[in-house]
Amino acid sequence: MENSLLEIVYFNLQSAIIAQQNGADRIELCANMKEGGTTPDFEIASKVRSELSIMMHVMIRPRGGNFVYTDQEFSKMKNEIEQFKNMGVDGFVFGILNNDGTVNVEQNKELVALASPIPCTFHRAFDVVAAVYDSLEIVINCGFKTILTSGQGSNVLEGIEVLSALVEKAKNRIIIMPGGGFRSSNSKMLKRKTNALFYHSSAITDSSETANGDEIKALKQSL
Repeated sequence: MENSLLEIVYFNLQSAIIAQQNGADRIELCANMKEGGTTPDFEIASKVRSELSIMMHVMIRPRGGNFVYTDQEFSKMKNEIEQFKNMGVDGFVFGILNNDGTVNVEQNKELVALASPIPCTFHRAFDVVAAVYDSLEIVINCGFKTILTSGQGSNVLEGIEVLSALVEKAKNRIIIMPGGGFRSSNSKMLKRKTNALFYHSSAITDSSETANGDEIKALKQSL
């Protein structure tokens, strides 16, 4: 089984540096951990970009809560993508739904096209979509390269059967990246069951918002 890759989500510069020093393959920058992640501050992102050499993805999410956005919020998302694109980020992370829980094809396609050629990840909005396997096909058709998901469980262990099915159904057309409670204590079982290529973790092991270097090392060794 080939080695899998590890993305660390981080909320401050310190975590980003810890992630790089301890072998993470990629980082995802967000603000507002308690909200599940929102668009980060441009100045912080710029500082991280200048200090790190590993791949850096940025979340585009105007607020916490649901994933249905007003025209004003959607316009803000477009402006943020253009701003971060000029900075030289390596990927964008977002996801837009309709009121009925279906994927908003028009808006997602527009953002993917705006971000091009930078790849996009459909984030954990996927964990609340209706008709998960139909939604997989729709997200692929929107042009996303990765889906970040817990398999619609409250964590990756609860969603392990759906994660495994998603990897199988994706047939390498899109990367299914398990995330949500992914830790070194469950990583070997997740890899064995899902055989996913990329995994996502905060590597936070206490009440802080900062990644634990030893946990990152343990995750990488397990993958």
